[in-house]
Amino acid sequence: MYDAILVPTDGSEAAMDAAEHAFSHGERYDATVHVLAVVDQAESASIVGRGDEKLESLREAGDESTRRIVDEALARDVDAVGAVEVGEPDRTILRYADDHDVDLVVMSTHGRSGVGRFLMGSTTEQVIRDGDVPVLAVQR
Repeated sequence: MYDAILVPTDGSEAAMDAAEHAFSHGERYDATVHVLAVVDQAESASIVGRGDEKLESLREAGDESTRRIVDEALARDVDAVGAVEVGEPDRTILRYADDHDVDLVVMSTHGRSGVGRFLMGSTTEQVIRDGDVPVLAVQR
């Protein structure tokens, strides 16, 4: 039923909870789990004037978040790949899903708060509303 499952991450525990569901589906359907961190375009634009170090820091945090989930998936014998992209979170998630023929998006209804947050609640709502792919919204 599912060949490709997408789990967006912001590095929060809520995103890790969603990843647990993605792993379960990946195991059951022998699907590849795609882990995507999105560096929010609005946030990155506000820091570019302060130097590329901040943007690189956000990319590194996204890379660390994806690597953590990919490593956990691989430890469970679930195929997984990671990616970090810059953009508007909901649109970037939907574009990635379309570009990679994703069959299911698994994401949390809550994300990290504070600077650099990935407004997961409103992002999840937008992905559900605007997307063509089924979304499993994991409530924390």
